[in-house]
Amino acid sequence: MHELSVCLSLLDQVERIAQEHGAERVERIRLRIGPLSGVEAPLLANAYPLAAAGTLAEHAELEIEAAPVRVHCVDCGQESEASANRLLCAGCGSYHTRLTSGDEMLLASLEMSIPDQLDADADEDGTSA
Repeated sequence: MHELSVCLSLLDQVERIAQEHGAERVERIRLRIGPLSGVEAPLLANAYPLAAAGTLAEHAELEIEAAPVRVHCVDCGQESEASANRLLCAGCGSYHTRLTSGDEMLLASLEMSIPDQLDADADEDGTSA
């Protein structure tokens, strides 16, 4: 399953970010996936629990948002939405377009639990605030 390896790679990135910020755990992962990315969102969501087991993101909620397919028209300069199988300009109907969105898988945001700095300072000197 291709999505399992994608999920494992995503979780490597998520754990690296969480460790850089000193997070205890990851609460929520938001992804933006375009229909032309080659990643099937339902399969990725199914692979997530297996891939996340034993990580800082094991209990994190995975939110997947669909990214729209957008094109920039070379002929008229307009940017518009298009369908995945018809990358035509909505303004002039030209097929001379350049894809600007819809082929990405993007880590949009992370919500993490980071220990309070005051608690860390109190632990160091043996007092509490």
